[in-house]
Amino acid sequence: MTKDNPGIVRPTFFGRLRAYLLAGILVTAPIGITLYLTWVIIDFIDGQVMPLLPAQYHPDNYLPFSVPGIGLIVMLVSLTVIGWLTAGILGRWMIRLSEHLMARMPVVRNVYGAIKQIMETVMAQQSNAFREVVLIEYPRRGIWAIGFITGATHGEVQNATEDEMVNVFLPTTPNPTSGFLLFVPAQDIYRLHMTVEEGIKMVISAGIVTPPDRRPKQKQAEVLIKASSENSPISDENP
Repeated sequence: MTKDNPGIVRPTFFGRLRAYLLAGILVTAPIGITLYLTWVIIDFIDGQVMPLLPAQYHPDNYLPFSVPGIGLIVMLVSLTVIGWLTAGILGRWMIRLSEHLMARMPVVRNVYGAIKQIMETVMAQQSNAFREVVLIEYPRRGIWAIGFITGATHGEVQNATEDEMVNVFLPTTPNPTSGFLLFVPAQDIYRLHMTVEEGIKMVISAGIVTPPDRRPKQKQAEVLIKASSENSPISDENP
């Protein structure tokens, strides 16, 4: 305790060192991990692409040092050229021919069809997949979980129910690539204002990283008043 204010405990020398160490970790860890993951991805792509290039085009044969990222650049340029070629008549004919060959292979056609449908759904500009973060009551009433809307329910699943259903992907923590596919009634979904990136960060961090509430102040007050009156944290009302 200090003489001026006996209620304040001054930290010890080792306490200050511990605080400085934690501050240094908090500052350097995100930067270091990001750089490491970036390097791993670039090194992996270089290792896969560079052996495919002829020896005369390798910059390592002309420079005294290795240049990382050449394989990544070659891959991006190649994909762009392929996309440009497929936009023409010859490219469309080659695509139809390759799809015809894939359709004649017993096992490959199923895998190819599933992958193509997923990629077209995710990459389409008009797709709403993974563009909304929602709250659903899971695994029981009164317990809420964060999910991501992947689209409207169609086909037999929708026709088998009377309610309007929505496809919701419920990720697991801390690995958001695994999870559960749930078919939830539209009236039981509470749409959040946070972005998909913020929702994924919250899932990965197990709730440690929490985005701010961006709803209007009046909307926040209305929900709080209704929650206190009904003894329920969130009602079926959507913003």
